[in-house]
Amino acid sequence: MTDLVDFANDLVQDSIDQALAARAAAKPVMAAHSFLFCEACDDPIPEARRLALPGCSQCVICQSIDESLEARHAR
Repeated sequence: MTDLVDFANDLVQDSIDQALAARAAAKPVMAAHSFLFCEACDDPIPEARRLALPGCSQCVICQSIDESLEARHAR
């Protein structure tokens, strides 16, 4: 008898896990708001950059400096 109950519990748990995974996959990703001003130099971030990269926090110049410093330290 307990084998049947365990089997039923496993089936129910599997279907719950699948439903939760499908729900998580279908959930839209919330886009972060872009900063209006660069957090490094306080210059305005152009609107085209803010629209192209939602969630950006630096202007192009500061971002490229950060990326080059990261690349230098990665070596």
